[in-house]
Amino acid sequence: MKDEPRNHPFRDSQQDIAAADRTPDTPQTRAPAYRLAFSDMDFMTREELRPVRLQLELLKPQLVMDERGIESTIVLFGGARIPAPAQKDSAKTPMLADLSKYYEQARIFAKLMTERSMSSYGRENVIMTGGGPGVMEAGNRGAHEAGGQSIGLNIVLPHEQAPNEFVTPDLCFNFHYFAIRKMHFLMRAKAICVFPGGFGTLDEMFESLTLIQTKRMKPVPFLLFGRDFWETIINWKALAEAGTISPEDLDLFHYVESADEAIAIIDAFQPSC
Repeated sequence: MKDEPRNHPFRDSQQDIAAADRTPDTPQTRAPAYRLAFSDMDFMTREELRPVRLQLELLKPQLVMDERGIESTIVLFGGARIPAPAQKDSAKTPMLADLSKYYEQARIFAKLMTERSMSSYGRENVIMTGGGPGVMEAGNRGAHEAGGQSIGLNIVLPHEQAPNEFVTPDLCFNFHYFAIRKMHFLMRAKAICVFPGGFGTLDEMFESLTLIQTKRMKPVPFLLFGRDFWETIINWKALAEAGTISPEDLDLFHYVESADEAIAIIDAFQPSC
């Protein structure tokens, strides 16, 4: 993050952290109570400090993306287990192997959208993914192949993981809170592309659709890659027939099979409100 020139006469926090490290070693200075509050991890991770950590996790990526000039994003949700076509023979199930075609479409889509983004100096329609493997890797990979930047919103999970190698390092973030991560997915979104995936993808898809349905978020192009997959796992028409959603809610999203179809819908999109 940038070191902005300060417009006040007060000593800054970095100077005091450095000065505190040089404090003489005494029983008093070794006591936890003596630590500066904002550099005391034992204090910052207390249960009572949860509201502060929520605010910090919202603020840090916001400031970094503002500093990088990111004005809008194209969000890609999708399964971490979907292999690249070259690795489909090692897929755990035949269906995962078949779904590898959507890895390739995600890569192509991200590449084409990033090439467009670069005409606006890489500030508009920047590819954003969850930063992990599978479809997420494909999205960041396509942006990388186009020579542009892309964003990865990783999250700490019980098993060890690292962001995929194609995320722009300065735009690679790590989260503790799923809720704050999902906010950042949508805060700059100009389109949402949902590829086949599991619980995480479904969670992201339904929260995004709910925000648009309830008008808590402006409509954006909402693209579901893979009609057969989505109609197999979700009986959308049954929801409308049961009255649990309105028939017009089925118009909130479009099925696509390819990158070209997705881009055509994005280009033709006219918000209804």
